[in-house]
Amino acid sequence: MTTPAIVATGVTRVYQLDGFSVPALRGVSLTVEPGDYLAIVGTSGSGKSTLMHLLGGLDRPTGGTLLIGGRDVAGLTPNELAELRNSTIGFVFQSFHLLARTTAQDNVGLPLVYRGIGRRERRARATAMLDRVGLAHRVTHRPNQLSGGEQQRVAIARALVTGPSLLLADEPTGNLDSATGRSILTLLESLNAEGVAIVLVTHDREVAARADRQILMKDGLIVESVPGTAD
Repeated sequence: MTTPAIVATGVTRVYQLDGFSVPALRGVSLTVEPGDYLAIVGTSGSGKSTLMHLLGGLDRPTGGTLLIGGRDVAGLTPNELAELRNSTIGFVFQSFHLLARTTAQDNVGLPLVYRGIGRRERRARATAMLDRVGLAHRVTHRPNQLSGGEQQRVAIARALVTGPSLLLADEPTGNLDSATGRSILTLLESLNAEGVAIVLVTHDREVAARADRQILMKDGLIVESVPGTAD
């Protein structure tokens, strides 16, 4: 039996602010299987970004159980959790988070630095990944020489260079025009067809409808899970 990419069971997350307990998640259960493509949808304050951080191992739950790649995050040291993130999960953000003075090639290769991979191999892998996202001709360009859509493709290539089984995308089309946004979603869908599980966080219901499943959140809870509706 294949191990799910993510299993969250009764997960809660409570923040302490000025002496008050503020619940961001109030008992969320969710399974992400290998090859899934799902969208987490909700308004600001619904808990979707908090859930994304937990699913990506960027934070730990206050309560409940969270398994990433079959491993309980509660029992991992910070270094072990970082290694699990680096080997299992790729992240794509709305604001790209590229290094401004660094070429596309070296931006993509950055996660491999933390694996101790030498410069020549890093650049070879980065170049191959840029080719995969259609940017073989932009290898030596810096972010300010790239369009928004090209910068997002560089960010996707960086997320994929470690060979993750799960890609977490937080509003990946939010800073793009509609045509460029659609091209990014098409790229994500092609990656999903190759077996990469995709979890996309968005407030845009049209974007969410392209996923196989929509997870609707409100007040720190999953209130509904429905199939995607786009053709």
